[in-house]
Amino acid sequence: MQRVASSAKGGSYEYRLTSAGRDLEPIVKAMGFWGQSWVETAPTLQNLDPELLMWDMRRSVNVAAMPRQRTVVQFTYTDRPEKKRSYWLVVEANGTVDVCSIDPGFDVDLYVTTDLRTMTAIWLGLTTIHAETQSGRLTVVGDTALKRTMPNWLGLSSFAATRKLALA
Repeated sequence: MQRVASSAKGGSYEYRLTSAGRDLEPIVKAMGFWGQSWVETAPTLQNLDPELLMWDMRRSVNVAAMPRQRTVVQFTYTDRPEKKRSYWLVVEANGTVDVCSIDPGFDVDLYVTTDLRTMTAIWLGLTTIHAETQSGRLTVVGDTALKRTMPNWLGLSSFAATRKLALA
């Protein structure tokens, strides 16, 4: 990793892969695809971390499929303690995506309510938004277009399409 000073105020930094890190990328991805193929699903869906899931989801949002204005999506995990229950994805008009664990104070365009296990299973590609909505485990309320296009803008794990080979 290489640390580069950001042009933003506040002395923040941006981290970028070095050429050595970029050369390692295919190896790391191959290990991820292997793990997704062979690791059993049940243990993967235990000991879940909502913050890790939200940051992973943040990295994979397809901003090209989002409206060209600030869009706020609130995720509420009904099975979490009150202080770890709600998270907000904030997608700015310029394509910047952020995750907030404290209400950012913007109007919410879409409310997603589910348990953490269901959202993780969707993100891992083990189930779909449609299937979980039909089952009643996922509720999506708000902007009609945003709701309809959710499968397009909600990026999944880069390993989501990997076929499971492990025995259940």
